[in-house]
Amino acid sequence: MGGPVRRLKVTAETAALVRSLHPHLKKKVKAALQTILHDTLAGKALKDELEGLRSFRVGRIRIIYRLAGREVVEVVAVGPRRTIYEETLRLLSKEK
Repeated sequence: MGGPVRRLKVTAETAALVRSLHPHLKKKVKAALQTILHDTLAGKALKDELEGLRSFRVGRIRIIYRLAGREVVEVVAVGPRRTIYEETLRLLSKEK
């Protein structure tokens, strides 16, 4: 009966950021999130301090996510490649 049903876990901050994007880019990001839900290994595995996370490219934007259990894909951050990795590190250090 198809693959596992997965759901997205997105922070209110990230959801607001996606809503504020240009409509064309927002559409691309939403399509990318669907791709990630269907194939959790679609993004590139990150290394070093960001190990355990994956990065999915949407033009200049990156979606940083991780698997939280078997059915949940947690979106950690969304943003431009230029700053997203530092931002993700900052968010992760806040979590601890």
